[in-house]
Amino acid sequence: MANLYITIKQASKILGVSPLTLRNWDNNGKLKAHRHPMNNYRVYKIEDLEQVIVEIEANTGLRKSSKKEVRKLIVRHLTEE
Repeated sequence: MANLYITIKQASKILGVSPLTLRNWDNNGKLKAHRHPMNNYRVYKIEDLEQVIVEIEANTGLRKSSKKEVRKLIVRHLTEE
């Protein structure tokens, strides 16, 4: 299978994190970014992203789709008596 690469923007959408987070992960060695030979931009292998998703799901017990859940915060004001 050929190595398929995607941009940092596409990778951030897939993982649900910001591009800055991906840059930090690259700098810290958590997720290796490769460099495009023409423009030196960061690109990511799809199989590397799939591995990160598996690790995140295993560590948190969350699935990728759970990020899209809507949560509501109910605030009640207490009156002074």
